[in-house]
Amino acid sequence: MRLGKWLAIIFLLSIFAFLVPAMATDQEVAATHDTEHGSTHGAEHAVAETGHEDVHAGSESHGHGDAGHGGHGGHINLGEVLKLWTCIPFACMLLSIALFPLLAPKFWHHHFGKVSAFWAACLGIPFLIAFKGVAVHEILHIILADYVPFIILLWALYTISGGILLKGTLRGTPIVNTIIILIGTVLASWMGTTGAAMLLIRPFLKANNYRKNRTFMVVFFIFLVANVGGSLTPLGDPPLFLGFLHGVDFFWTMKIMPHMLVTAGILLTIYFFLDTYHYKKEGLTSAPVEEGEKEPLKLVGTHNFIFLGGVVGAVLTSGIVDWGEVNTLGIHRAVQDWARDGFLILMGMLSLWTTSKRLREDNDFSWFPIVEVAYLFIGIFITMVPCLLILKAGLKGEMAFLIAAVKEPMHYFWVTGALSGFLDNAPTYLTFFNTALGAFYPGMPEAQAVPLLMTESSIFLKAISAGAVFFGAFSYIGNAPNFMVRSIAEEGGTPMPSFFGYILKYSLVFLFPTFVVVTLIFF
Repeated sequence: MRLGKWLAIIFLLSIFAFLVPAMATDQEVAATHDTEHGSTHGAEHAVAETGHEDVHAGSESHGHGDAGHGGHGGHINLGEVLKLWTCIPFACMLLSIALFPLLAPKFWHHHFGKVSAFWAACLGIPFLIAFKGVAVHEILHIILADYVPFIILLWALYTISGGILLKGTLRGTPIVNTIIILIGTVLASWMGTTGAAMLLIRPFLKANNYRKNRTFMVVFFIFLVANVGGSLTPLGDPPLFLGFLHGVDFFWTMKIMPHMLVTAGILLTIYFFLDTYHYKKEGLTSAPVEEGEKEPLKLVGTHNFIFLGGVVGAVLTSGIVDWGEVNTLGIHRAVQDWARDGFLILMGMLSLWTTSKRLREDNDFSWFPIVEVAYLFIGIFITMVPCLLILKAGLKGEMAFLIAAVKEPMHYFWVTGALSGFLDNAPTYLTFFNTALGAFYPGMPEAQAVPLLMTESSIFLKAISAGAVFFGAFSYIGNAPNFMVRSIAEEGGTPMPSFFGYILKYSLVFLFPTFVVVTLIFF
């Protein structure tokens, strides 16, 4: 243990030695950039003094400020000066999630929170030393505007769904399982991918507790219920909700229905044949008969649906109303966003107070999955800051080569999707949404340009929307419920693939060809 601590200290110091001087160099470049743009210095200083920040309010799980503006608390647009290698701590965070469970499972189980804190410190401390107040603003912004509402939403849905128990004799045959996933896919667009996934994952696992091979079942559940199913309304997935806040009609996303039907149809068909194959391979011709009388299906804790409806209503309302803004530690957030977060906490607490402890025990409810997600994602969100800033800087950032190459609908679909699979899909959607507006309607106000994008250039908006939602299934961190479903499944005794195992064994094998078909048909 002592050797491990010393190695960690040495490694942390080496990271600091590498990042701090380099970031300081970037700061010098930024200072030169400010000098060259002295004509705007006074206006920027006024922004710094007032702390003013434009906020896109009411995202389902993410609140987002102006894309790429790292200088709300200073004079620097960090996205324009940061280098790609500042994303190394984020890559290391992903590698830790991928490799530690395989190479050191016991260490990971007991210390994953420390690993997450370690990588957050590797980025955060040198970042703060190099950029001071601007860095403080960016880290506070991603914590208060992104992470806090993200984890509150997950906690509320996890807590409420944990109070709904399906009793009775239900056994997961290929047909039954396909129907459950189909129901979840339909529900996802109306109660959110997170809500649908949290509601159905426990009954799905319970119905298949007698099956030997359950891993592929959970993976396809993630594909369809936690991602693809959320593509038809702004309630389904955060990127679409963000588009709704920027003027995309609520029911416009129904135009993605053909893309969703093709994707879901292919994946459900593959799932049915896979399940049938394993069902027969396990020597099962029918679901096993339990001892005693067959118990009819019955939902217990149904009052929790009221709280679930309250969550969905609060998320939708927060995107419609405008109650002004409030400054919290220099971060401007919409009042309705804070009200929404408080209401979600209330819904979760009411669920805890009104649901018997015995019911949650019968539902195999525990706090470990949400604790794991909370610890890991604070590290992911903090280390992701440079990546998002560079992406949001558009043609002025280190990813300019990639953004400049996006011209055709298929480019928008694949590039938006590829980045959404590993970064936050909401700002990725917004980046390419704005890229399309700038490419087709330069200089036109957003209120006039968005209706034209929905009509004249609708194929591009379809590509951006479908890419952001569908590719969220490509990795465990592509969309909020993915990691939660994985954690709940592992807690219930279902072995799940590693981070890279998920991508190599399932995403590349099943999702990639499906998206190729979608591209050939629609883009």
